[in-house]
Amino acid sequence: MWLETVIAVVVGAILWRYLRQYAEYRRQYFILPGHDRYSYLYGSIKLYPGFNEEGLAFDMDTLKRHKYLCHWWAGPVTPVVSVYHPDSVHPVLKSSAPKPRSSFLVSFYDMGLPWLGEGLILSNGSKWAKSRRLLTPAFHFDILKPYMAVYNSCANTMLTKMEAFSVKEEAFELFDLIDKLALDVILQCAFSYQSDCQTSSDSSYTAAIVELVTLWGERTLSPLHFNDTLYKWSAKGKRFYELCKLTHQMSEQIIAKRIETLENADETELQKIVSKKTKDFLDILLLTRTDDKDALSPVEIRNEVDTFLFAGHDTTASGISWTLYSLTGHPEYQEKVYQEVKDVMGDRDTVQWTDLASLEFTTMCIKEAMRMYSTVPSIIRTLEEQLVIHGHRIPKGSMVAIQLWMLHHNPHVWEEPLTFDPNRFHPDKQCLMDPFQFLPFSAGARNCIGQNFALNEMKVTVAKTIKRFRLSLDPSHEVRQVPLITMKPENGLMIQASPR
Repeated sequence: MWLETVIAVVVGAILWRYLRQYAEYRRQYFILPGHDRYSYLYGSIKLYPGFNEEGLAFDMDTLKRHKYLCHWWAGPVTPVVSVYHPDSVHPVLKSSAPKPRSSFLVSFYDMGLPWLGEGLILSNGSKWAKSRRLLTPAFHFDILKPYMAVYNSCANTMLTKMEAFSVKEEAFELFDLIDKLALDVILQCAFSYQSDCQTSSDSSYTAAIVELVTLWGERTLSPLHFNDTLYKWSAKGKRFYELCKLTHQMSEQIIAKRIETLENADETELQKIVSKKTKDFLDILLLTRTDDKDALSPVEIRNEVDTFLFAGHDTTASGISWTLYSLTGHPEYQEKVYQEVKDVMGDRDTVQWTDLASLEFTTMCIKEAMRMYSTVPSIIRTLEEQLVIHGHRIPKGSMVAIQLWMLHHNPHVWEEPLTFDPNRFHPDKQCLMDPFQFLPFSAGARNCIGQNFALNEMKVTVAKTIKRFRLSLDPSHEVRQVPLITMKPENGLMIQASPR
């Protein structure tokens, strides 16, 4: 009898200690600003209307009530601290905080592993540092400059398709056109891969990306699916993995074709590629050796190709589409862009490298569109040390969501944040901004490696489109934002174009 008593006392003491620690753990978050209601089953997730316009309105209400940060619960036991003011974002991004990963219930970034693997977006620590160091030369100035010919050529293909709609005076869906344009650009520039993705009726890859992003986002709002096993057996989980296989096939096809080209190159051609100080993205992956002389594994190469196929076209497509949509809805700014482009380019149809710096107002419009329709609405980090933000202690190990859409619409930071006004990005005004006020490409060590590539592509595409066509909205079509991993339109962007 005494043995059972001792065991019961020990177990009770351990359980009591655990409960006290858990209670203290929860208390650290509940004293932070946050939402009033909490469910022991779902946490705060059920308060959020979803990835839609209602969700953005919910975020705006949060901004009005909490200036710097607020906490919420992704399920019953996973607290998340959202930050969305320059003063609260800065301490997180200047730290070395990694992206959250988990060994029990999957984190937001773990959910993308079956698709993107341990590529540059999802990796941490030495693996991320190795990839970043290896791939940075792919975005060197000497590499980017010749890409102008690809930007112009791909834009011409897209404009030819737009002209067909213009001749028939038909409205067309803009996002799909730009999505395929951006895919064409990244395939040619980063992978030396020629495709007919803009002219082919087969849109399986771009459609797969849209569906993967949607499924990934939906999973983040379903605590039951935080468990990998449960998700794999669900209908949505099975579909997610099917789509992953489809995208992997595309990546493997690109890699195989480039390997074949390299293997069939004569000694002179191969030596020319190998000896180049600046190689394109895929050549770096295939030809560069790491410090210990080991080549990247086939899986590591595929992970990076999957990552850059997605990130290199999807984010840029979003930025270009929302910029053109914004100009379509503001004819006065569209006309100003047209006048600037005409002054810079004259009778030329080709945008030259030296033109980019002169497209000042066009660039202002692109930046304002990336503020209004934040290309990547949020990113997440895990704190490796405690942070104090405006008197609030954020515990070590906390998952922190840097809400970029909320940062870009914070009424405590921006005047009339819901108004499209490119003039706020005039160089004389932007130089007075807080460096962490506008972060379309993030900031710190993990900022976007391809931001100059993306901006150049955006400038060329927007300039050529506005120079050739006057755009107007289809009045019968309602546009609704979907803030998933990237900002997308719910039912597309219906536009009409007439020749200049």
